Amino acid sequence: MNLKVGIFDSGIGGFTILNSLLKTRKDIEVFYLADTKRIPFGGKNFVEIRLIAKEICNFFVDKNLDALLVACNTTNACALDIMENNLKVPCFDLINSVSGIVDKQIIGVLATQTTVRSSYYKNAINSKKENTIIFQQECPEFVSEIEKEKLNLDKLNYLSDLYLRPLINKNIEELILGCSHYPLIYDFLRKKLDSNITIIDPSVALIKKFNQFFDIPKTACYEGLSYENVEFFVTSKRDEFSSKVKFWLGINKEIRLVNLRSNV
Repeated sequence: MNLKVGIFDSGIGGFTILNSLLKTRKDIEVFYLADTKRIPFGGKNFVEIRLIAKEICNFFVDKNLDALLVACNTTNACALDIMENNLKVPCFDLINSVSGIVDKQIIGVLATQTTVRSSYYKNAINSKKENTIIFQQECPEFVSEIEKEKLNLDKLNYLSDLYLRPLINKNIEELILGCSHYPLIYDFLRKKLDSNITIIDPSVALIKKFNQFFDIPKTACYEGLSYENVEFFVTSKRDEFSSKVKFWLGINKEIRLVNLRSNV
């Protein structure tokens, strides 16, 4: 019997979590929700994010989920408690998952404005590893650029230099991609860093934690990437999202339009 798993994000960032999951097991049915009407989340305030989180819970409440994968770091930082309390299922989040695998002393974090200002990454890492020095960098333009149907490579190159430079100047030893969108431009970021700086994609740590909680049956091991049991839902721009699914995942899938009932 398949596990029913919810994944949500403001847009395509959750594809990184989706792929990390599908590369490990096939005994799952995924409901992927992208709140495209209100993207990006990273510049919204604490109260707005918590309201959005409540509405996301309302969407998932009748899906009979076995687990929720929180693919949005900003919602993770501001409203994890809301999702845990409302859905009453295990909620696996990026920040607490990755904080347990930090290995070095000087850490850089790339994230949205709201995630950085919440200090959630700093607090989570420091609670598990003392004497760690953490430098955070706000990246206000990354998500909007990554979400474009046609990537502006020159702009992404410029932004990568702009956001990485302050962290490089701090001699970081590890870099956490603190927004699920950022691993989609991993190659841009990797080329800008010395090879001795480790780049951490939190989705890998999240899925490892998920798989430790839900044992993988021998018959459900990975046999090839398949999106057959994945359903996609958006709150706006269905055709545009369909194009992005085709570009980033290489598939054609039905995209369903839903209303989360909010003016935020």
